[in-house]
Amino acid sequence: MSDLEPLGPEHLQYPERHYGMDHSHYSWQMLTEREPVHWQQGKLALWVNVSLQYFPLNQRGLPFPPAGGMTMPYPDLRHYSLRDYGNRVGIYRILRALDKYGVKPTFAINGDLVQRTPYLMDMLRERGDEVIAHGWNMDTPHYGGQSKGLEKEWISRTLGSLRKASGQAITGWLSPGKTHSENTPALLAEQGVEYFCDWVNDDMPYRFHTDSGALWAMPLSTELEDQFILRNNLHSETSYAEQIEDACRFLLAEAQDQGGRILALNIHPWMLGQPHRIAYLERVLEFITAQQGVFSAPANALLKECAQPVAEPA
Repeated sequence: MSDLEPLGPEHLQYPERHYGMDHSHYSWQMLTEREPVHWQQGKLALWVNVSLQYFPLNQRGLPFPPAGGMTMPYPDLRHYSLRDYGNRVGIYRILRALDKYGVKPTFAINGDLVQRTPYLMDMLRERGDEVIAHGWNMDTPHYGGQSKGLEKEWISRTLGSLRKASGQAITGWLSPGKTHSENTPALLAEQGVEYFCDWVNDDMPYRFHTDSGALWAMPLSTELEDQFILRNNLHSETSYAEQIEDACRFLLAEAQDQGGRILALNIHPWMLGQPHRIAYLERVLEFITAQQGVFSAPANALLKECAQPVAEPA
């Protein structure tokens, strides 16, 4: 027999415990129980987000190294120049592939990158694509324990840089590395952001509550991200294409019975813009856009339809 006494009932009480999740960020509701979304253009929406990033050569790595950042002692020019390749070469291959298949992307951009490569913003402004904020740079993460004042400053600086350079309202946000603090959602809502893409616990957007007002969570899949599949999981380019094609088939079939779905792809020009990989992105886009019932739209257009669901066709 053990001399240890069982814990008393006071240890099992938690004021935030309730049905669903132990927090009040959003109301718990299974996807299958929600009012279905009926897109005006089809059954399955293809949302392609292109992440344009700046990784500082002299990264601090505080409080943790940035995902996809430098891995060797300073100066890690090999990895620094590889990331820069995406903004010098890879992005143009990505744009040609997107245009070839009529895909309307969203671009998540670091505010610091706007200052360093203004030609990219000039090009995107001429194209008219939606721009969302991607933090100041990849070495300025938002994290628990961070000074609220400092985080507010980084967000303000990022939004100010992008809004001035793009001429857009910039209402979307993707945190560097998809990390954020307990204060991030409220600080975003406070500064006019309407949706953020950090939480990946759904296939469709859902309302997110903060003390500074409402947000929408727009899940941007990590499982189907090029960096996750190719760099983290070390899968082949063929496997990358097969996984996305499988997801497309499944979501399209699910949408037939349960309402509209979003196939969200996050891509990085320094990865998929490589000459040995771009053909696999084209393969994916060719397959998806050839499916009946699939259409392409940027994040803000999809969110508007989710916020004001269209009546189901008779």
